[in-house]
Amino acid sequence: MNNQTYYELYRRSSIGVALTDALDDLISDGRIAPQLAMKILSNFDRSVTDILAQQVTAKLSFKGHLDTYRFCDEVWTFLIKDVTFKLDNSQTVQSERVKIVSCNSKKPGET
Repeated sequence: MNNQTYYELYRRSSIGVALTDALDDLISDGRIAPQLAMKILSNFDRSVTDILAQQVTAKLSFKGHLDTYRFCDEVWTFLIKDVTFKLDNSQTVQSERVKIVSCNSKKPGET
């Protein structure tokens, strides 16, 4: 088992919120301990990150107006307005605002 730390970004996705709600219910009912719930969430963080890295091959490009950007604690955050996404099947999707969060994907010690 490696000691890589995984980000908790996907906990705010719809499936992450559903998992958290279910775990909260199980803890409230006394069916699992909070420590087990934390271990499950940690495994969720690792699994989602690994699956997205290994199995998602779709690509897209986007164009928009950069409104705000930040770099804090090794994490970039970009707020983009009036965004047009072009998917790899040539379909386009429009959005008024998009938030992109970018984290370092290198393992400790990698260059």
